[in-house]
Amino acid sequence: MANSVSHTLSTGQERALEAARQVALVVGASFFVALCAHVTIPLMPLTPVPLTVQNLAVLLVGLLLGSRRGFAAMALYLIEGTAGLPVFSPTPPGGIAHLLGPTGGFLMAYPLVAFVAGFLFERGAKTFLRAAIAGVAAEILLFAGGLTWLYVFTHSLAKAAYFGLYFFVAAEVMKVMFAAAIAARWRRGGVKQ
Repeated sequence: MANSVSHTLSTGQERALEAARQVALVVGASFFVALCAHVTIPLMPLTPVPLTVQNLAVLLVGLLLGSRRGFAAMALYLIEGTAGLPVFSPTPPGGIAHLLGPTGGFLMAYPLVAFVAGFLFERGAKTFLRAAIAGVAAEILLFAGGLTWLYVFTHSLAKAAYFGLYFFVAAEVMKVMFAAAIAARWRRGGVKQ
């Protein structure tokens, strides 16, 4: 009898530790994206959208944490930002106004971007090619959200593409390749998540 009670307690403790570990991964991932958002190159007056390392971080979160935890981390990130925490890129205005500004479409797509990257990478062999395909699909979703939002602002598809696409293509290709290389290496190394 004492043995079954002891086993029940240890199982409960293991579950609590695992839940705490999962929460820590999600919170840590949201902070990682916030940190990367502050590595930025403003492209004003060419475009109101800055070049940041943030998109790379979102891809890594999705690829490394998977679809559900990646989505949760990015949803938490948006909650942190709308609550006024300084997690978005340092360009004004910050807070909820940042979500309503020119970069709002990109930001609001982040949970889905992380989900898609994770979902596609979770299935099948954890290779560089699979990670790169997942990253490209996620980036297409990211830019669809961002450009749609910019179109609402500018009422011109050409202006939306100018402000939110042309200056970023080369950097985004490098980010996808870098994220894919890290994810494939991480998974091949057998890192437990």
